[in-house]
Amino acid sequence: MRSRFVAPRAARVRHTAPRRRRVGGLAISIVSLTVLQGGCGRPEGEPSQQAASLTVFHRGNERDVFAPLRYGAQFLVFASLVKYDERGEIGPALARGWEHSPDYREWTFHLRTDVRWHDGVPFTARDVRFTKDLFQKAWDVPDPVQVRVLDDSTFTLLSPNPMDALDWWEVVYPEHLLEGLDPAHFSEWEFWIRPIGVGPYRFVRRVPHTMVELEANPDYYGGKPRIERVILKFGEMPLTELLAGGVDVARVERADLPKLRDDPRFRAYDHLYPNMGWRNGIYWNQRDPLFRDPAVRRALTLAIDRPELRRLLNLPDNLPVVDVLFTGRQWRRGDLPEGLAYDPGRAAALLDGVGWRDDDGDGLREREGTEFRFTALAPQTEQHDKAALYVQESLRRVGIRMEIQPTERSVVFARLQSGDYQAAFTRLDLGNRVDRAHFFGEGSRLGYVNAEVTRLIKAIPSAIDPETQDSIYRTLWPFLEEDLPAVFLYPGAWSIVANRRVRGLESPFHADPVMHMEELWLEEGE
Repeated sequence: MRSRFVAPRAARVRHTAPRRRRVGGLAISIVSLTVLQGGCGRPEGEPSQQAASLTVFHRGNERDVFAPLRYGAQFLVFASLVKYDERGEIGPALARGWEHSPDYREWTFHLRTDVRWHDGVPFTARDVRFTKDLFQKAWDVPDPVQVRVLDDSTFTLLSPNPMDALDWWEVVYPEHLLEGLDPAHFSEWEFWIRPIGVGPYRFVRRVPHTMVELEANPDYYGGKPRIERVILKFGEMPLTELLAGGVDVARVERADLPKLRDDPRFRAYDHLYPNMGWRNGIYWNQRDPLFRDPAVRRALTLAIDRPELRRLLNLPDNLPVVDVLFTGRQWRRGDLPEGLAYDPGRAAALLDGVGWRDDDGDGLREREGTEFRFTALAPQTEQHDKAALYVQESLRRVGIRMEIQPTERSVVFARLQSGDYQAAFTRLDLGNRVDRAHFFGEGSRLGYVNAEVTRLIKAIPSAIDPETQDSIYRTLWPFLEEDLPAVFLYPGAWSIVANRRVRGLESPFHADPVMHMEELWLEEGE
């Protein structure tokens, strides 16, 4: 049975289990992108024992399946101190409770005492300290946290960035198996090929270039999972595998969802990260004279019908259109300012007002002999291709020519880093303080300069509590709404398609099966 969030000692600031409240609007109201009606998903003649087995499509480097901070599949084998629940709120995992000092810089965590590594060795606070030290040594973290072990189940954490203590993505690794290895090469360790963790599933075997097999951990602290075996199947064509019955669950491109709408075997779910940090947008290089004027950037934003673009991309209807940065709490609560609405007439008037006119009637605006023409880098994905073509046509209608340069995603990011671009379609994790600072703070990769925004961006990591963080973001909003350094086209949203016999998935925060496998079950006859 799962532990509940433990109330901390009275001497410290107290935390209780997140309240299970019903939230209206925004992402919480997304129940399912599509429910594909129908009956049994088990192919005729399939052995009945397969009811206890689930095959999940995995796209990516097979060596990196369980490597640090790479894929959600790490949560099959490993576990973190805390995790998000179905409401997008932080709750207990390996940590059964915690408390913090009034300034949020010192945290005391109380660990479960019934957790063992898959090799039978007890999990302790020393494993947490080892993991924190490992990441900090491997990546040369400039402001490391300090972990002090009080006893096997208790430790304190001193953090220069107060709100980073509850890191749901960072899992814990076994000190007794890894302490003698070189942190400088930890991504290359053989341990990631045959991992040993404390998570709900244990490694069984790997077939190179084909699959990884895992079995339910009978000693898992949350109870043995109901799905006996999980197969991670490697490949490049998730839709083909789903339709052929080769896998039960896969993340698919949203453009592929209509192809599955009439197939009775499947249900589809929206998968969104609770902090909603991932933003797909078009980012302007404000060192380029074309994009230096905020009035021009406002016109570019007004020229794009973002709700229509989202419908074109099969995205959920009620995701907010915003022009600002925000916290996950603000998004989940619907506490966000509305973004600019589509208004091509106003866009044209703004461009006329700053001297960009089509005086010769050729459909292309000019100013002082310079045509309003530019090139935008676009990653070679179906979603980005469609978005770029849509934006290209939208801008054409207001007299602007945008050429699209298809580019590998890694090259797009490298050119963003170097400043070698005019505009770029890409996805950034703006919930991450590194991306947030690099693109909107001091020395912005966008060439964006606003001293007050820089000051506020610097203040975010040191905010002493969630309310203070929210307040800083609210103070940021008027500046970003005025400056519009980028057009946020649509948030990062993924589609998970599962055989109807898979139960326990729920949009939007409980839709990724590898992150919540221990809470899923299979029902035959569906």
